[in-house]
Amino acid sequence: MYRVSLARDLLKLLIGLLIAAIVLFPLYWMINASFQPRTALLAAIPSWFPDPPILEGYMNAIAGQGTALLTSCFVALSSAVLSLVIAAPCAYALVIFKLRFTTFFIFVLLLVQMIPNVVMANSLYTIFARAGWLNTYQALILSDASLSTPFAILLLRAFMVSLPRTLTEAALVDGTGYWGAFMRVILPLSRNGLITAGLFCFLFAWSDFLYALTMSTKQKIVPITLSIYQFIGTHGTDWTSVMATAVLASIPPIVLLLAGQRQVTAGLMGGAVKE
Repeated sequence: MYRVSLARDLLKLLIGLLIAAIVLFPLYWMINASFQPRTALLAAIPSWFPDPPILEGYMNAIAGQGTALLTSCFVALSSAVLSLVIAAPCAYALVIFKLRFTTFFIFVLLLVQMIPNVVMANSLYTIFARAGWLNTYQALILSDASLSTPFAILLLRAFMVSLPRTLTEAALVDGTGYWGAFMRVILPLSRNGLITAGLFCFLFAWSDFLYALTMSTKQKIVPITLSIYQFIGTHGTDWTSVMATAVLASIPPIVLLLAGQRQVTAGLMGGAVKE
């Protein structure tokens, strides 16, 4: 019986390792290709390890894509902050105030996320064109925030519902008011939920391509996703530099997710159980 159980566990381990290897292989190949010369990627038999590793791709990426990386950082951070500033009070209001249209409003938030981004991009393009905001940072920030704010509201509402309502009632009895209870009680207790929602909002804005392509008609403000797309030439492409740029573009999201993985786990599980 013990041998059967051990063999079953080993089989599960091997299957898990195989699945992980398949999922992580593109990431490995991207890193491997970024350290190889251009000619190595066109060889009939590709090299599985850079021998020796070169940094030419990263030097080209930093020289040509450094501004795009900074642009993406600024746009993604600004969009995440704006989404949280809007989503946190809205989620708090949906939890505290028992309004008739609460269910309908939540349904609308879910419905908004089902609308194709192409439709949203065309609508926002018309609005920003009339406002004269095309090729500006505010256009990109507001566009990305419109994509992530509904999701952040739903996530934060699910987290705030799990908080004991007696805490808010005690704060109201002390005379803080609803806004004071929100700022002094609910926000500190919702730290994990805020970090989780903020990380997702950042990732939505960081990986955005459609809004960046639509709102940057004159290519004045180019995020990293659009810059990588422009990096791919029509007749010839420096794939080593492209892969190096992709590796650099993957570092900020990976660092943020690793730094906030505990808060993300707690934030996602916070709304699963209601006391």
